[in-house]
Parts: sequence; structure tokens; C-alpha cells
Amino acid sequence: MSNQPAFLRVRRVVAATIVALAMPAAMAWTNKPVRVLVPAPAGGTMDVMARMLSEQLTADLGQPVIVDNKPGAGGAIAVGAMLAAPPDGQTILVSATNVFAEIPHVMKVPYDPMKDVKPVAAVAKSTLLLVGAPSLPAKDLPGLISYVKAHPGTLSFATYGPGTASQYAGMIMNQKAGMDLQNVPFPGSPPALTQVMGGQIAVMYDGMVTSLPYLKAGKLKAYAVAAKQRSPMLPQVPTFAELGYPEVDFNNWTGVFVSSRLPADLTEKIQAAVYKAASRASVKERISALGFEPLEPQGLPQLSHDLRADFDRNAGIVKTFKIQPE
Repeated sequence: MSNQPAFLRVRRVVAATIVALAMPAAMAWTNKPVRVLVPAPAGGTMDVMARMLSEQLTADLGQPVIVDNKPGAGGAIAVGAMLAAPPDGQTILVSATNVFAEIPHVMKVPYDPMKDVKPVAAVAKSTLLLVGAPSLPAKDLPGLISYVKAHPGTLSFATYGPGTASQYAGMIMNQKAGMDLQNVPFPGSPPALTQVMGGQIAVMYDGMVTSLPYLKAGKLKAYAVAAKQRSPMLPQVPTFAELGYPEVDFNNWTGVFVSSRLPADLTEKIQAAVYKAASRASVKERISALGFEPLEPQGLPQLSHDLRADFDRNAGIVKTFKIQPE
């Protein structure tokens, strides 16, 4: 008898069923070119992810699947373009969930992220983690907390933007651990990590995708990952939950979204095609190489439930800590 938890066995059965159904459904999705909107500039990890999926979808569908980068306004430009397109399945969006579950709480967007958009397929996730420079004296999270308390009012934590999970995690840890690290927001991870590696800022709550190359190169060290389980990419790094801080649990998943006006049958066909593409071993390998963790297929109701739960949780965090747009 299997010793796997029951919920894991159920999820694997669901995943296998979705992928099996993808074979005929993918062929029936479209006989026209598809536009893939991306709320990020060309060359970044989101763009690379979108192009990877688009290449495989092109091969599977026998139709051109073309990436269209529309960065800016916290993703609102790309989302707006998707919503303005006819709901015929010829325009889809590849994005991370923060565009819908985080940004609308601190930036006015011209749509309702919980009503106007629906998630179709979760392909990969990026876990948040706490990193610092190797020169920082603290060797582990308890040591870091003690170090911060021994230097009141003098240390900071970097975030990749105001009103993001990066800031949420820092505020929660400050509250739970009794620290007074000051938040220093940056326009993205690269400039923030430069300051951390240079010792100007003590630590950063960052995504695995951007920090992992520096961790492998020995330019950063990791204190904890913000997830329920350890990351297979950093199995030696404990979770915040293991260390007594289960509230620090954040990860964004990246996948495909469509307008809520799309008919249910068309939405299911798109999901099947995307999961078929993402299930290829070569695609999974490329996803892992980017620093993401490939995800098992999930049903449409579960995706909507999870996105709503993240949205509501983040709304509560923003209210509790009085986080304002900057």
C-alpha cells in the first residue's frame, strides 16, 4: 500500500486525467494564429517562459503562437489588451499571479481581477525566500533575528516593489519576530540584490528565480524559504514554518489566463493544450533551468479558488500593515 498522503495521490490522479484529455482537446482548440500577451519586457524570465510555452504550443497545434510583450502599469496594459480582444481563444495571457492577487491592492487597475479574468493553467511556481550577503555575520534565521535586535534601527530589508509578497513577508516577519528592519523597495529584484550583495542592505525577501543563480555562485546565502515544504532546488534550506513562522508562506505561480467571457468549453480546450505542452519532459527541464518549479496540472475550480484565496489574504495584509502605494 502506498505511503503517500491521500491528497497527493488524488492530485496525481487528477493531473494524469487532465493530461490524458489534452490529446484530442488540444487539436480542437484552434485553427488560427494565437497571440500570447506577456506583461513583461522581452528577455526576462516571464518572457522566456511564455516563449517556451508558445514554441511547444505551435508544434502541438500546427498554428503560429506568437508572443506579444506589453510591459508596464503593473501588468494592466497586457491584461487590458487581453480583455479588449474578442473572447474567441485567439488571445491569451501568460503571467504570474501577483498581477491579479497583489498589484490591484496597491494600484488602481481598470478591471476586476476576480471577475474579468480567469486562470486556465498553472505551469510553474517561484517560491519566496530570505537571502543575505555571505559577509553577514548571522549564520541562520535565529542568528539573524538576534543580530537585528542587537542593532536596533540600523538595518533594512530590500523588496522588489511596494505592495508585493516581498514586502508582505518582511512586514510579517518584523511583527512576529520583533524585528525593526526598515523596508527599502526597489523597481525589481536585480538592483535590490546588487545592494544586498554589496552589503548596503542586510537582507532581501526575493523570488527563487532571481536569487538562485547568485546562491549557486556563493554571492548570497539563504536563511529560509516561504513555503510549506522545502524547495527541491535548495533542500538544505529550512522553511519559515520549520523555524516557527508558518505565516510567512508565499509563492507566485505562473501560467495562462483568459477573459472570463470565454465559453467554458473553449477554456477547457485551452487548458488541455497548455497542460499537454507543459507536460513535455523538455519543457519541464527548461522550466527548472529558469529557477521555477514545474507544477502538476490542476482543475479550473481549484485554480480559481487558490487565486481568490491569495487575493483575499493579501487584501488583509495590506489593511493590517496599512501598506500604501509608493
